[in-house]
Amino acid sequence: MSQPCRHYEVVSQLVEKAAIAMQLDPQVKELLREPMRTLTVSIPVKMDDHTVKVFKAFRCQHNNVLGPFKGGIRFHHQADEDEVKSLAALMTYKCALVGLPFGGAKGGVLCDPSQLSAGELERLSRGFVRAIAPIIGPDQDIPAPDMNTNAKIMGWFVDEFAQVRGVYQPGVVTGKPVALGGSQGRTEATGRGIMYVTREAATAFGLELKGATAAIQGFGNVGSYAAKFLYDEGCKIIAVTDIFGGVYDPSGIDPYQLKEHELKTGSVRGFTGTSPISSQELLALKCDILIPAALGNQLTAENAGDVKCEWVVEAANGPTTPEADEILQRKGILVIPDILANAGGVTVSYFEWVQNNYSYYWSEEEVDQRLEKVMADAFDEVYETYLSGEGTTLRVAAYMVALQRLAKAMEARGWVTT
Repeated sequence: MSQPCRHYEVVSQLVEKAAIAMQLDPQVKELLREPMRTLTVSIPVKMDDHTVKVFKAFRCQHNNVLGPFKGGIRFHHQADEDEVKSLAALMTYKCALVGLPFGGAKGGVLCDPSQLSAGELERLSRGFVRAIAPIIGPDQDIPAPDMNTNAKIMGWFVDEFAQVRGVYQPGVVTGKPVALGGSQGRTEATGRGIMYVTREAATAFGLELKGATAAIQGFGNVGSYAAKFLYDEGCKIIAVTDIFGGVYDPSGIDPYQLKEHELKTGSVRGFTGTSPISSQELLALKCDILIPAALGNQLTAENAGDVKCEWVVEAANGPTTPEADEILQRKGILVIPDILANAGGVTVSYFEWVQNNYSYYWSEEEVDQRLEKVMADAFDEVYETYLSGEGTTLRVAAYMVALQRLAKAMEARGWVTT
């Protein structure tokens, strides 16, 4: 269960562990301690019944020492300032880890999109852009899709920003439709990145992917593509859950056929030849690779002791609490942390921004090749730090790599005294 008002504290604990391990300059830690800015806005929307409803929303800009702020916008009925702050901080460390010239940001709109008509959703989306327009822009802060937002909504963002500013700037957001300057390969980028990192880890730690069993919690954009790409590498997908239920088949599930079933029925439930399984049962399933690809705080002190996988590959942001992390470590379970595992999405968002700036566009093959190199290089750096003995876990090692990059940039810009 998600624990309110703890998200940002959890990220701070992760940073503290790495900071101690690497003896980080206290000045750097101080500059990263709080976000640079958190904007809270109220968005009035005329509903279809002609009433006006006001929605609360946030945009948090954590740190921009490496470049413009970057981060998604989520529409969710439980979005709050603490969660948005924590996700913005994670973006700071994620971008630094994979070597992107971006800082971290995140946005959240407090709403239930399933209860909004298409017109209400568009008016809300455009209203949000108008509200945050003064603090975003291609060289300032670049939003992107996140939970319950998509390319269509990003198209509305681009158009509304053009109307506010009086100039069309496609680079103001990423994750747009290709017709508006979106990048080939962006939709599947997070899932593809998860496969690349898992493949690198398999080589490093001696796991044979062909025949390895995988269980995936969450079958949205990230989970479904991760399942498909790992399946293509020879993994056996034995269980998948979504918000409505789950399916289990020890002999393996074809994720391509499962996706067709989910598109037809609205859920993975009831897929031919499978047995029902709950999300909590999936987390405790014996398998080689467990992939939490849903919400944060899914692996906790209460259930981590039941986990029976060899590896946890964190496709979601913050799926493992610090208490659960320690339990998994004691059990000898390898955890590939979120800021490394799911960085494929922001990496291809960076590629999209570059293409927008140059008005020159790459093929999907070029995008995938570049993504593979970024993810492989990032894994290698984390793995080397881990092997050096300084990073006690891959998570600590990943934060150490990120903090080192941030510290060097702060020193170069004169933000800290030496």
